[in-house]
Amino acid sequence: MIGAEERYWRRSLLMVILVLGIIIFFKILPFLNGILGACTIYILVRKQMFFLTEKKKLNKKLSAFLITSEVVLVFLIPLSLLIWLGITKIQSISFDTQFIMEPLEEMVYLIKLKSGFDILSNESLSFLASLLSKIGERIMTGVSGFTINLIMLIFVLFFLLLGGRKMEKYIKDLLPFSNKNKNSLIHNTHLIIRSNTIGIPLLALIQGTIAFIGYSIFNVSSPLLFALLTAFASIIPIVGTSLVWVPCVAYIALHSDWFNAIGLTLYGAIIISQCDNLIRLMLQKKMANIHPLITVFGVIVGLQLFGFVGVIFGPALLSFLILCIDIFKNDYLRHKKEKVKEVKQPIDSLEKE
Repeated sequence: MIGAEERYWRRSLLMVILVLGIIIFFKILPFLNGILGACTIYILVRKQMFFLTEKKKLNKKLSAFLITSEVVLVFLIPLSLLIWLGITKIQSISFDTQFIMEPLEEMVYLIKLKSGFDILSNESLSFLASLLSKIGERIMTGVSGFTINLIMLIFVLFFLLLGGRKMEKYIKDLLPFSNKNKNSLIHNTHLIIRSNTIGIPLLALIQGTIAFIGYSIFNVSSPLLFALLTAFASIIPIVGTSLVWVPCVAYIALHSDWFNAIGLTLYGAIIISQCDNLIRLMLQKKMANIHPLITVFGVIVGLQLFGFVGVIFGPALLSFLILCIDIFKNDYLRHKKEKVKEVKQPIDSLEKE
């Protein structure tokens, strides 16, 4: 039996851990994307680290430095250049307000001429123009946060690689499950994170290429920019790519280019959107056999909780919840039912006698 004093110290220690954990969590919240990004990449490259340190017998620090350099050169620099290219393109368009406002004014004038209703007043149009400028400013301020999280990612990844198996064993020992359930949980988490980390960029690349072909055929201005935006929008399930190609259709229609507007509508609805859903389901089924609803709701929850990296950790978090429910069902509810059966059997036998 645990004494009253020991219970007091145990509860006090748990309370201290909880309070300090909450304080630290809120303080590192601005760097959460970088930390989660480092955890994601660690899962992808951990086997390389084990190969270099355990089979090739290289120094741990040297191995961690080599793998971190590989991540920076192969992944982070190309990603940063791609994002910077998109931001530069968006910035050049967003501040050209007349480019966007002219067709809107034409549409408002035609509606007012035919129906007598003034949908958008001059004040509303001015507000929209200022809003576009603010969006451009928000994008530029987001660049500094992205840079800080990128540095945090490299820093954390290096020390995660140094921790290696010792760190993994420490985390595994803290999990409040049996060894069988621990292994199942770790395996599924690795599988989901790996599948999303590989599948999402692959899906974005395919979708961006398909969209670029359509935008070029149907005379969309800056097809490369909108193809990049479509690639990023593809991370959102079901409606992702339509967030880009539908406004493009509306813009072309405002200029009375009906042939290209109708063509892009058919191309977007039949090819871009359907390929988005089909390829997503195929990749998820092939890589991790994840139910589509877990992916959809996981991404929605993950984006709100973690930002961009939520597309990876959202489905993992939801799968973790479902796995915990299964563990509770199998380890506790089933045992309870078995105990009830064991008690009931002697009673039944006595009633028969």
